[in-house]
Amino acid sequence: MRSMARNDPRQYDDLAAAWWRPAGPFALLHWLAAARAALIPPATAAGRILVDAGCGGGLLAPHVRAKGYRHIGVDLRRSGLRVAGPRGVTPVNGDVTALPLAARSADVVVAGEILEHVTDLPGTVAELCRVLRPGGLVVLDTVNDTAVSRLITVTLGERLGIAPAGLHDPALFVAPRTLVAEFARHDVALTVRGVRPSLPGLFRWLVLRRAVSGRGILPTFSTAILYQGTGRHSGAFPTGVSRAAA
Repeated sequence: MRSMARNDPRQYDDLAAAWWRPAGPFALLHWLAAARAALIPPATAAGRILVDAGCGGGLLAPHVRAKGYRHIGVDLRRSGLRVAGPRGVTPVNGDVTALPLAARSADVVVAGEILEHVTDLPGTVAELCRVLRPGGLVVLDTVNDTAVSRLITVTLGERLGIAPAGLHDPALFVAPRTLVAEFARHDVALTVRGVRPSLPGLFRWLVLRRAVSGRGILPTFSTAILYQGTGRHSGAFPTGVSRAAA
């Protein structure tokens, strides 16, 4: 991989071939995608829209395919979108801080393992809420801003191969209270819970170098490292200029 600053999104271009590699560097993201999808109910009618912000290689796709949504994936890197498209994702090239989608266009907005990478958290949350319809659901997971999360995700995680080196800048990690407050500004009441990888799953992946089947992510009492969030938009939407729908 090329030498780049931490959190440089161009690193994903070098890793594009690894998105769907069994037991590859993104194995943990596969587990998180499955756990995220479990929080998404089936669509209530035909034509419902799910916006997958920062979709990468489309890891959410197989887990929501039978739920009945049109799955729109927005990502900054075209390399990931080229991988996501054949998986059933409608690819849209764009920045999560300025989603190229119309206001109130999404029934579900998903932000999986992206909020710890954005340099403008308030702007990103505002955009996620802008495209969400009244009563719409937001589902997310991210990394907490704690000393233990920095140790596990960056210091040990990169040494053990849990996370590719350089993908995370710990200065961008997000405390739950900060995220809850940002969503509340846009009429979304966010509820969070801690999650963790299963120990047998980690052993199978890191020691045996085999793909993991079954549940790789489990709920836990602590949000100190990883956490999920869900919330529904209460009704009113922020004003602003609507962007063209995809």
